[in-house]
Amino acid sequence: AGLREPRRKRQWARQTRCHASAAGKPKRRVVVTGQGVVTSLGQSTQQFYDQLLAGASGITHIEGFDTSDYSTKIAGEVKSVDAAPYVARKWVKRMDEVMKFMFVAGKQALEDAGLPFEGPGLEDLDRKLCGILIGTAMGGMTTFASGVEALTLSGHRKMNPFCIPFSIGNMGGAMLAMDLGFMGPNYSISTACATGNYCIISAADHIRNGDAVLMLAGGADAAVIPSGIGGFIACKALSRRNDAPERASRPWDAGRDGFVMGEGAGVLVLEELEHARARGATILAEFIGGAATCDAHHMTEPEPSGRGVRLCLERGLAAAGVAPEEVTYVNAHGTSTPAGDVAEFRAIRAVLGHDGLRINSSKGAIGHLLGAAGAVEAVATIQALRTGWLHPNLNLDEPDKGVDASVLVGGVKEQADVKVALSNSFGFGGHNSCVLFRKFEE
Repeated sequence: AGLREPRRKRQWARQTRCHASAAGKPKRRVVVTGQGVVTSLGQSTQQFYDQLLAGASGITHIEGFDTSDYSTKIAGEVKSVDAAPYVARKWVKRMDEVMKFMFVAGKQALEDAGLPFEGPGLEDLDRKLCGILIGTAMGGMTTFASGVEALTLSGHRKMNPFCIPFSIGNMGGAMLAMDLGFMGPNYSISTACATGNYCIISAADHIRNGDAVLMLAGGADAAVIPSGIGGFIACKALSRRNDAPERASRPWDAGRDGFVMGEGAGVLVLEELEHARARGATILAEFIGGAATCDAHHMTEPEPSGRGVRLCLERGLAAAGVAPEEVTYVNAHGTSTPAGDVAEFRAIRAVLGHDGLRINSSKGAIGHLLGAAGAVEAVATIQALRTGWLHPNLNLDEPDKGVDASVLVGGVKEQADVKVALSNSFGFGGHNSCVLFRKFEE
């Protein structure tokens, strides 16, 4: 309704024009005004979180290719995505899936923020102060694999002319900016499975520094393809529980045997508080801080003592300006790997050792979305703040002896009055990240 009020429009326009010269003012507050997701559990925030709360699983047998010769035949696969409303007709069949996921989640987030991408909403934005930071861990894998196949079978003259542009990680965000006319900061961060969180943190920094008043931030990946599944099988990272896909991803359970690949995208609309107020936006939550560290230990294994994760959590709390006891909910990285789950749990409890903490992992339901994981799980974290409901931990039948099950959410949803929540994401290479959100208060 605020977009239809001329006075509010004028106020908003004046503020965006003057924003770049606001140096020296108090630290800008960053709020979340929109969310968009593409997941195997649903392609809207409402559907996605409703399914999480219901204890549903999006993990199934892979249908996109023949898995007969693969030891892992399951994934949190997005069976189809309706990109037509969000992607120009000439690109729908050419774009890599990861780019389609970015477009769908990104434009959904704008719609959720009251900024329809095909309507008057965007016309009132100063698009020089709007940016995009949507990363990907793996990039356009399907496009690249197809290019290599064409090169091998028929020579370079038969390669797709879009092979390089649609393979590189920055192009999805770049094309989305071209589509929306967003001229602010635009680049892609790639820190493996921590990518989504890194993008959210960096996007918020751009707003706090005055480079932008609005940023689309998040991550996307589409690696449920032969080379993606095959590569992670070679790493000995994937679950082989093919007879019961929905029970394969089991964070902290003693019977876990590896993670389940997922795919999709998550995008937040981050906005400077006064800009959001001026246009009458609904504020979903406040981003209050985050941090990133490196284990400096091993390519794929977490540092056993968890010191890198502890340092990340401590710095995240300091950046957010909150005490440990204020954080009462953690959406953990919790991938369902033998080493990673326990190492993360110990680090969380070393920093957040107070009573009343609740911990869950969304990966039991959707698998591990790689570079999209942090962003999609940020959506789940924000929804927990908004709804007062925490989704269950799926398949936690026999908790590992290395964890205290009393702080883990059980097999059904739980009600909780959460004021401050934290979400973790870690990646190959020892990249650690956490982001913190608070229930919005004036």
